[in-house]
Amino acid sequence: MPFSLTPEQKQTSFWLALWLALLVLLYALGPVLTPFIAAAILAYALNGGVDYLDRLRLGRLGMPRALAVVVVMALFLSAATALVLIVIPVLRQEIPLLQAQIPAFLLKLDAIVGPRLGAMGINVKLDGAGLRELLSQQMAGVSDSTWSSLLASARVGGSALLGWLATLILIPVVLFYLLLDWHRLLQRIAGAVPRRWLAGTASMAQEVNVLLAQYLRGQMLVMLVLAVYYSSALAIAGFDVALPVGILTGLLVFIPYLGFGLGLALALIAAVLQFADWSGVISVAFIYGAGQVIEGFFLTPRLVGERIGLNPLAVIFALLAFGQLFGFVGVLLALPASAILMVAFRHLRHHYLRSSFYNA
Repeated sequence: MPFSLTPEQKQTSFWLALWLALLVLLYALGPVLTPFIAAAILAYALNGGVDYLDRLRLGRLGMPRALAVVVVMALFLSAATALVLIVIPVLRQEIPLLQAQIPAFLLKLDAIVGPRLGAMGINVKLDGAGLRELLSQQMAGVSDSTWSSLLASARVGGSALLGWLATLILIPVVLFYLLLDWHRLLQRIAGAVPRRWLAGTASMAQEVNVLLAQYLRGQMLVMLVLAVYYSSALAIAGFDVALPVGILTGLLVFIPYLGFGLGLALALIAAVLQFADWSGVISVAFIYGAGQVIEGFFLTPRLVGERIGLNPLAVIFALLAFGQLFGFVGVLLALPASAILMVAFRHLRHHYLRSSFYNA
């Protein structure tokens, strides 16, 4: 007897294939979607504030939703600007001191490394004049093909920089329209769900919403604890810039690698400038190494992972797996996406335990 599908099965297969093709297309367009994903994450986090101000309008206090969106975005951008303003005074203090210390640092480096290079037959002075002479010799010996490769690399790097700038400019625009139409967008998504699946989908969405809210609260706790830790530890070690560098490192920890890397770089510069020996660098290495261990193995798994019901090993695996699959955006989405998948697997397990396949 030939195999045939009922009209309903054909409809189901068609729409499932269409959704699968859409998911494959979204995966292929991953780099283009970066500003939209970042704006969607921010919109989800900021929508509560917009809703609160919008309720004031419903209470006849005169706050239209568009104005509420502008106010919330202005407060958010002000907070982000404040973080930048924390860094700028530190850089303005450290960069001139670093420039003044470079000649002395090169003399020390030449005294340590110069004899070893001489023993290997490399006669070069590691002071300012020696490095300029070495650089001139190397540039004179560079071939045309090498210059072509360097120019091509510069063009690629410039294109990437322009891409990041375009992304930064596009995110606030997308964020404004997402916050303005947030509830209408959710209604359209709910309206696209097949009616027989609507109740189950709404229940799962509510569970995901609760988990994501817990995730955001847990992440805020991690940021607060790390800001206090880095500021206190650097202050105990005797760093003059302990407070701004520690606060910056802790508050930017939600951006993987960027917050830690920027704080580490600023702390190392301060160590080189402030301390005459290697004690400052050793202190920075110990403080930031311990901070990574505390964050990766204690704070994030327990304050974030436990709040969304994930085992600490599952949190670490999620960060590595999503980072491998989707790059930087995947690392940002790792824990929220894990919460969504956890709800889906919980319902799938429930259906499996009730199925005839399991109970037969």
